[in-house]
Amino acid sequence: MIKFLTIFVVIFAICGCQNGNKERTLDEILSSDSYIIVDVRTKEEYNNSHVVGSINIPYDEIDNTLLDKNKTIIVYCQSGNRSKIAYDNLISLGYDVYDLGAFSSITLEKE
Repeated sequence: MIKFLTIFVVIFAICGCQNGNKERTLDEILSSDSYIIVDVRTKEEYNNSHVVGSINIPYDEIDNTLLDKNKTIIVYCQSGNRSKIAYDNLISLGYDVYDLGAFSSITLEKE
């Protein structure tokens, strides 16, 4: 039994390390210069204020033809709810996605 638990712990640790290596930080993504920041709020919200360099595609208008699959897609919205929906949708479409969450918590430059 102890041998089985030891093997399980070792395998779990190895798998955990491999998954951690796949996840990149926001700084790593931004330094790659291969990303698109997408504000998934309404046009009115975007026009009021947005992250510098972002584009506006409301979360319910995202489809498989709008964005470059060779780039990481960074999404955000007002509270984090719509960006989570957009994140899930983009993941299911095969994109590499990073969710910034709520606009108020974003530290990137805004205009």
